[in-house]
Amino acid sequence: MSTGRLAGMRVAFLLTNGFEDTELTSPWQAVVKAAAKPVLVAPESGVITGKHGHRATVDIPLDLARPDLFDALVLPGGRANAEHLRENERAVAFVRDFFEMHKPVGVICHGGMILATADVVRDHTLTSFPTIADSLREAGAVWVDREVVVDHHLVSSRRPADLPAFDRALVREIASA
Repeated sequence: MSTGRLAGMRVAFLLTNGFEDTELTSPWQAVVKAAAKPVLVAPESGVITGKHGHRATVDIPLDLARPDLFDALVLPGGRANAEHLRENERAVAFVRDFFEMHKPVGVICHGGMILATADVVRDHTLTSFPTIADSLREAGAVWVDREVVVDHHLVSSRRPADLPAFDRALVREIASA
């Protein structure tokens, strides 16, 4: 990842309490290293906490966030995080808007649950944590068990162990958009 590849770009990270800590911190560091500005978007303002205790300050509450202000979106996993987001109509609409605008979206682990709810994975090939594979297939996705998959501006990965490959693919996809 060369420094400066994403200079001037803004990347939204949509999450809430219960996110998988490294699935926020690793891609966040990757986009910073590539000179993009990561922006934490959450349904609530203040500080949110990951399932392992990482605390992160919300930059923009979801109600004030607009997809047209960002160049890409990242959806970290964490089962509780993903379940809460998929139950939030505004979060689902926010995700759907990125797909309609053909902007890059990165998703890892359980983060794919919101994609199924948003009905944006039909005919996309992607991967995720294996326990949500059936939900993604039911939503029309072609699910594969791979470290990272890139398909039509969608970058997906399975778990924290896949983060190095996910981070590289994410930065490449954002840079090429």
